[in-house]
Amino acid sequence: MCGRFTQKSERRVISLEFYIQDFISDVLVSYNVAPGQDAGIIISDDKNRYIRYRWGLVPFWAKDPTIGNRMINARAETVTEKPSFKRAFSARRCLVPADGFYEWKKEGTYKTPFYIHLTSKSPMSFAGLWETWYQKDSKSGAPGEPQLKTGSVRPGQEKPGADDSSHPEPLHTFTIITTEANEKLSELHDRMPVIIPPEKRELWLNREADLGQVQELLVPLKSSEIEFYEVSRIVNSPKNNVPACIEPAAPD
Repeated sequence: MCGRFTQKSERRVISLEFYIQDFISDVLVSYNVAPGQDAGIIISDDKNRYIRYRWGLVPFWAKDPTIGNRMINARAETVTEKPSFKRAFSARRCLVPADGFYEWKKEGTYKTPFYIHLTSKSPMSFAGLWETWYQKDSKSGAPGEPQLKTGSVRPGQEKPGADDSSHPEPLHTFTIITTEANEKLSELHDRMPVIIPPEKRELWLNREADLGQVQELLVPLKSSEIEFYEVSRIVNSPKNNVPACIEPAAPD
């Protein structure tokens, strides 16, 4: 699975790495992004746009937004079949930029945290899905499926109707797709996030792309492209959001 990650790159780096043409949200540094928190994602229509959504996907049809607490990850093996994810997979894919992620290795009664990053030290991009959810009421019923709009209305800023005041502010959420761990990471866990290589990011974000080709991207990154090291247990608490989270653990 993927339960924590970092977003520590500054705006300039993100802009160059992911060809961002529109920053809808500010870039905020986090050394310990946890479920339920807002994080930067990349959505594309006519442009690559950076925006902050909440981690934990709430399907547009959900009755209760607390379902998002269980939707931080989507399994690559079933993402095209599960009702919670299949429509988002076909129409609402995103990239989740990250500098690394954490995984815990169980050793006896303890779980030891490790920080995983690319051998190149470059930012990585997780395969993600996004959704927009509106509060429903008995008068107006359920809004339709969210659409990615262009022009004056930016992605993530859609409303049920220009003159419709019956809905409160929408909830924008995302999930990270996981796959089986590569050989190296299997030492820590049996799952890992799907990491989209730079040359495939455009394909992943293209809503007109052949879904068969898109699905072929849902594979583990090669072991040779990943490194990891043990870090301090301070990362266990989401309250700790400091550079020390990614520093190598002190020798015993």
